[in-house]
Order: sequence, then C-alpha cells, then structure tokens
Amino acid sequence: MLHPRRFARPSTLLLAILLGIHGSAWAQQPPADMAPVPEDRGVSATKAPLPLEELRTFAEVLDRIKAAYVEPVDDKTLLENAIKGMLSNLDPHSAYLEPEAFAELQESTSGEFGGLGIEVGVEDGFIKVVSPIDDTPASKAGIEAGDLIVKIDGKPTKGLSMIEAVGMMRGKPGSDINLSL
Repeated sequence: MLHPRRFARPSTLLLAILLGIHGSAWAQQPPADMAPVPEDRGVSATKAPLPLEELRTFAEVLDRIKAAYVEPVDDKTLLENAIKGMLSNLDPHSAYLEPEAFAELQESTSGEFGGLGIEVGVEDGFIKVVSPIDDTPASKAGIEAGDLIVKIDGKPTKGLSMIEAVGMMRGKPGSDINLSL
C-alpha cells in the first residue's frame, strides 16, 4: 500500500526542480556589483576564468592519493607539497616558504648586512649564479652568470636551499667570504 505522505506532491516536486534549475543558473552568474577594474599600465584587468578541468583533475589525483597511497597523508601536507611543486617549476628564484621560514628570511634580511653582489638560484641541487651585479665584490672577482658555487667558506653547497646559501653568503660589510666555484 502506498502512503501519500512518503511521496512529494507533483506540484512540490516541480517547484523543487524549477528552484534547482534557477539556483544553478543564478550561481553561475557573476555578482552584479563587480564592475570591471580599470586597466593600469597596460596590464589587462580581466581575470582569466578558473581552469575547471585542470582543477577537477587535481582534485581527482588528490582523492586517489588519499585513498590509495601506501601510508596516510593529510590534506595540509598534500596541498603544501603541490604549492611547492608549482613554484619550484616556475623558475630558479621562486619557492614556497612556510610561515616560520618566511619569518626567518625577513629577520635575516633586516638590519645591516653586506652581500657579494650576486643573484643566485638553485639548479639541480647546486647554487648557481644567475647574475653578478655590476661594481660589486662578485663582479670585481670575476664571478659570471652560470657559475656554480660548490663551497661557501669551505662548506659544500650541494643540497642547500637558496635561503641557507644566501644566509651563508651574507655578513657585515667588508667581511670576507670564500666561494669555491
């Protein structure tokens, strides 16, 4: 025997479907109060749409790792590693810093310090000179773009992070730092 209360009335069901369709269409519309931002210095102010297909793929991989990886991995670790991977593949100067490392970098770059006058990056685990800065100790010593720094004050650099290497190459103005190229 059918119980009428177990099934929605056709008019209620139709209303729910219409609201669902309307709500879905409404949710896809941009907010009315979002006026386009004026262009500044030749840069387009329009944002590219989110790459939904790529984000779906990312979410699928994330779910598969969580479901089938040999040991449990938490979301925070997976997402931080994904961010690190994105940034490390952009260029040798980009890196993700966790809050503690960022605070340490801020502290190490404040106050009085001297530098060698080189821009460095990490490539294949080595510290690589990207560019010497004109009229600095590095340029006067003949350091060139592409040089690999294998030791800083006698300590091997293989596997050091860029932050660690830069910290080892900083000191008070006029202090000596020995680099092995």
